[in-house]
Amino acid sequence: MRKTLIVTNDFPPRPGGIQAFLHNMALRLDPERVVVYASTWKRGREGAEATAAFDAEQPFTVVRDRTTMLLPTPRVTRRAAGLLREHGCRSVWFGAAAPLGLMGPALRRAGAERLVATTHGHEAAWAQLPGSRALLRRIGESTDTITYLGEYTRSRIASAVTPAAAARMVQLPPGVDEKTFHPDSGGPAVRAALGLTDRPVVVCVSRLVPRKGQDTLIRALPAILARVPETVLLVVGGGPYERDLRRLADSLGVAPSVRFTGAVPWADLPAHFGAGDVFAMPCRTRRGGLDVEGLGIVYLEASATGLPVVAGDSGGAPDAVLTGETGWVVHGAPPPLAARESADRIVTLLQDAELRRRMGARGRAWVEEKWRWDTLAERLRSLL
Repeated sequence: MRKTLIVTNDFPPRPGGIQAFLHNMALRLDPERVVVYASTWKRGREGAEATAAFDAEQPFTVVRDRTTMLLPTPRVTRRAAGLLREHGCRSVWFGAAAPLGLMGPALRRAGAERLVATTHGHEAAWAQLPGSRALLRRIGESTDTITYLGEYTRSRIASAVTPAAAARMVQLPPGVDEKTFHPDSGGPAVRAALGLTDRPVVVCVSRLVPRKGQDTLIRALPAILARVPETVLLVVGGGPYERDLRRLADSLGVAPSVRFTGAVPWADLPAHFGAGDVFAMPCRTRRGGLDVEGLGIVYLEASATGLPVVAGDSGGAPDAVLTGETGWVVHGAPPPLAARESADRIVTLLQDAELRRRMGARGRAWVEEKWRWDTLAERLRSLL
């Protein structure tokens, strides 16, 4: 029986989009054929208890390293090779190609027959810097397949690896659970709880960090309120940028029209998407192209919920939008242009219920056609 060793830093209970991607894929593989080797979420009793409780619920074997960050050191590589042999694994899936894919040659010598390395946004950044570009090339040479999220990440990573490695690249984006994210996910109850039942709602679900563009939405609010006066911006998620966002809303005089929910449990996210009339996250590229959006699964989750989307033009975010059909892509920067474009698109949607309905329905159908987890998991099984 061919087993797969998944080697990753990105695994729950550590929160994040990549973590959810890896976990959802692992759950759709045969649990008798999966062994996960992952880092520890965080040190201390609370982190250890949360990790142990999560691991005990999984249908497959999870082995935790003592470190909070796996790196391709000799010790970690020996541990991975030992697990490969102990469990009789013949294939390896690196949850993030960089840097764990550098262990490829050693795991090949230990008996791995198939090596698959998945890339996200940060590998596209690696492709731009000489030192990390060379390491990415080594990963491409030593693995059987490098996967990519969309055209943006594919083109940049392909430029860093050999032509032979580029030819072996296969698209493997995260999927959407269309049974969880759907138009009847409980949005009205969230609106009622927040006192927003009769108000137009623009919702943004994401970590609160500068790249995501929540500040652009706040800067756009004065123009939106001038044309749709009762609009509320519902900011769902937690993160280090919240204090700055609150200060910005105060300085622009729009604080009464912005609601911050803080971090929301994953099980409650579909209802929070459903609380919106429009989903908007005008993400932007930062740090000279080193901080970009890899794909933006939240746009697809919003589409599955039946919402039109307004996305930023950072990295692979446009890959998650059918322009003019499921929503629009706007400039993520500079701030004045981004705010003006975002306001115009959002107002157009808020003022046209039929357009919202049509874009939401097209987005839902697109998710069902292309982005279902089961379809993408089958692609992973074939690669392994």
